[in-house]
Amino acid sequence: MLNFWLVFQVLTILAACADTHAMDASVDTWGYFYTHLMSIWLNRFYIYSCAAFGIGIWICFQFIATKAKKQDEKSTEKLTPSKVTQDVLINGYTMPKTKEVYVAGVKVFYGSQTGTAKGFATILAEAILSLNLPAEIINMRDYDPDDCLAEEVGKNIDKWLWMLSASRVMTRAEGDCNVAKSKHGSIEADFSAWKARFLARLQALCKGEKKPCSGKCKKGKCKSKGKKSKEGSDHEQRVSEQENTEVEDLFETTSEEELGAEEDGSRNSVIDVEDLGKIMGHMKKAKKECELEEEAGRTGPSQQSSGKNEESERREMITPGLRDALTKQGYKLIGSHSGVKLCRWTKSMLRGRGGCYKHTFYGIESHRCMETTPSLACANKCVFCWRHHTNPVGTEWRWKMDQPEMILREAIENHQSLIKQFKGVPGVRVDRFAEGMVVKHCALSLVGEPIMYPEINTFLKLLHRHNISSFLVTNAQFPVEIRNLEPVTQLYVSVDASTKESLKKIDRPLFKDFWQRFLDSLKALAEKQQRTVYRLTLVKAWNVDELKAYAELVSLGKPDFIEVKGVTYCGESSASNLTMANVPWHEEVVHFVRELADLIPDYDIACEHEHSNCLLIAHKKFKIDGEWCTWIDYDRFQELVQEYENSRGSKTFTAADYVAKTPHWAVFGSRERGFDPLDTRFQRKNKTKDISGC
Repeated sequence: MLNFWLVFQVLTILAACADTHAMDASVDTWGYFYTHLMSIWLNRFYIYSCAAFGIGIWICFQFIATKAKKQDEKSTEKLTPSKVTQDVLINGYTMPKTKEVYVAGVKVFYGSQTGTAKGFATILAEAILSLNLPAEIINMRDYDPDDCLAEEVGKNIDKWLWMLSASRVMTRAEGDCNVAKSKHGSIEADFSAWKARFLARLQALCKGEKKPCSGKCKKGKCKSKGKKSKEGSDHEQRVSEQENTEVEDLFETTSEEELGAEEDGSRNSVIDVEDLGKIMGHMKKAKKECELEEEAGRTGPSQQSSGKNEESERREMITPGLRDALTKQGYKLIGSHSGVKLCRWTKSMLRGRGGCYKHTFYGIESHRCMETTPSLACANKCVFCWRHHTNPVGTEWRWKMDQPEMILREAIENHQSLIKQFKGVPGVRVDRFAEGMVVKHCALSLVGEPIMYPEINTFLKLLHRHNISSFLVTNAQFPVEIRNLEPVTQLYVSVDASTKESLKKIDRPLFKDFWQRFLDSLKALAEKQQRTVYRLTLVKAWNVDELKAYAELVSLGKPDFIEVKGVTYCGESSASNLTMANVPWHEEVVHFVRELADLIPDYDIACEHEHSNCLLIAHKKFKIDGEWCTWIDYDRFQELVQEYENSRGSKTFTAADYVAKTPHWAVFGSRERGFDPLDTRFQRKNKTKDISGC
């Protein structure tokens, strides 16, 4: 026990000594570091100065190095032949460096008889979509390059990739290679001609021209057009001589090596897509030379015959693809640019099921109304167009022109043939069928822009000489033509929007100065003495909130009547994003009309046609002795217009000279809500879509 206690005491003493030594060492270490830290702190100004000096030297070094690098790059560029692409050495050969290509979109065109080309086009489009690029498949029969290419390509020619695909169905007979025929003719020949027109139109756009050169320069050839591609198949030589003659002079020089092609007598040529880059490279030179040749041609002896040649070289408005599309929609096509179609309200009134809103508002007999147009072309691409933009577009008349006598004669004959189809059909009234065979009214609102037709005044006079009233609709883009227009029974102007932005969004006009043209057209309408109408088509969420702007337009054009109609949904279309959500309810249209009428004190609500989702606002001058007189005395109008023509325009008349009393059932607020009590209302369940109507 004593030994244990002694050992414990010794260990305790040793531990205490160790602790004391450790504390002394810790104090010495801290004192050492403390002394150095204090020295650094007291001399911190010198340390900061050294650091700043070092950083400054580093910045100066970097600046000098960057400047030297830029100078080296500039000297390298001077030695490089091209700034866009640099040559690189690969396996001992100098190869151009690949240039990045940016593709905005791909359109795949196909022409197919058996569906093979269409299937290939579909596969090709799917492959393009897999590359995250937008792609669209188009049948060449539904695409007119002269009408569509300028709008879609615009100034971005180099940003579009155009891919062409066509089926070539060949058979062998007696050793010759013949093309299989379909009901539309040769698929390959059609495609060859279409491709030639497509490339010629694209070439003209590259040169900044509105249309391809007509070939009037120096006996049909421009200096810039003599050089032809040597490519071409034997079959392309068998495409009709007329088609070749029209397109061969439209092709431009693509390379200096092809200069001798014309001298060698090579008349058959087609410029392929791969040559477009070369075309664009020569476009300035070619354009200048062509302009010089045309100027020289105008001063030569051929100036007198140029008008006839230009007329003979104009193409037809109705292309084979357009003819097929419109025929499937029920059109009876007339000549090269006109058409007639049976309105669904004509069919309805033949059965005694009620007429259209014109019957309610103006007293026309719907079963005796012929819906036609002398011009299928239009200057707008409205989002609510029920034709789904199958008709051509343009800002001026550039097609062959048919005579108005022929158009009216065939229009009446085709309309009567359509009426004859209802003979003996159950439900068709015999008396109305007999009346329907005699045309009394003509609605020039079928499709397109009738006022574009150069002989529209002659056509109107012919209608009146046949005792047919005229209802002409225009899209307010041709103010000069409106001013020059002869008297019509009723002149319509479509006012689909009241601001520049909404008009561009809804009507999508082709004219760049569309808004000024629109305003000038309304001013021209105010100068007319006969009945005038504003036609408002309400598109929900698009143009229903512009009441004050609409009121200002009313004061500008001073129309006799204002028709307000809810838009009609015509189904899905790639040309429009309109849906059923954009179709207003009838009560919404009534609410809009009430608010608009409050803003125009000289007008009031006159009539309503609930079935068409349409109301009529009339000037108060048509409310005579407390009763509305919006109907038309058609016999009196024919007398007045004949007196006007016999006096050569000196004996004029106004809208007040041929008014008639509006029946009670047509007046706004009536129990019938615009439905003629002489007819029977018929409501069909699960009805099929019918988008016809005026």
